[in-house]
Amino acid sequence: MLNRVSRSCFCSAAAAPTTLSPWLFVGLGNPGEKFKGTRHNVGFEMIDAFSESVGISMNIPLCKALFGEGFVGDAPVLLAKPQTYMNLSGESAGPLAAYYKLPLNRVIVASLLSLSTVISFTGFMTTWNCHVECSDFKRKEVMDAIKGMDREVLCILKSVINHFRGNREFARLRIGIGRPPGQMDPKAFLLQKFNATARERIDAALPEGVVALRCILHEGLTGAARWFNQEQKYKYLRSETMST
Repeated sequence: MLNRVSRSCFCSAAAAPTTLSPWLFVGLGNPGEKFKGTRHNVGFEMIDAFSESVGISMNIPLCKALFGEGFVGDAPVLLAKPQTYMNLSGESAGPLAAYYKLPLNRVIVASLLSLSTVISFTGFMTTWNCHVECSDFKRKEVMDAIKGMDREVLCILKSVINHFRGNREFARLRIGIGRPPGQMDPKAFLLQKFNATARERIDAALPEGVVALRCILHEGLTGAARWFNQEQKYKYLRSETMST
């Protein structure tokens, strides 16, 4: 039986995390039935998969999000799916982190990743282009990602960064969704549902993401990255582009 997480578990934003400091996992997506199963909503799917695996219900409206809270072992966990639409996700993620007085090194944002991206981060591969990575959005990386899907991804994250007061020191769980074929509009591509092959790959990636999040809870971000790098460096030697 999961106990309710109280704000007393949380440290202040300025304080160093304690052993009781919780993690906030935020999945990005669009609310509503018509967006279910689309590429836009893999962040929601990741949080749903994790919440189901640990038995945390997400039925509390809080800070413009569907919210759930509980413990995984001794680790307090907060789960959120902002209901603001993708490009306004910061309106939910920012107030949630502030309400619980969380330092950003206890926040993980799960969102889509364009496999055509030229941004390179420090991180580890979980499976089929599902990455847990620390985002530091250096100037060169932003300048290298100004076209097509990469622009869409940056627009999605811009709201989150702005509502974290411009602070980019949060981690991301990135789930690869492929890239638009030919001259297809990236926005239209994001709103498409996965085809059968792509759906199979995403369904295989989500459990690996769950393992990654569980590992973060018990080992911390650095420890989890080290473990996954060791376990999987021969298993996934290069990124693959998902068929559309």
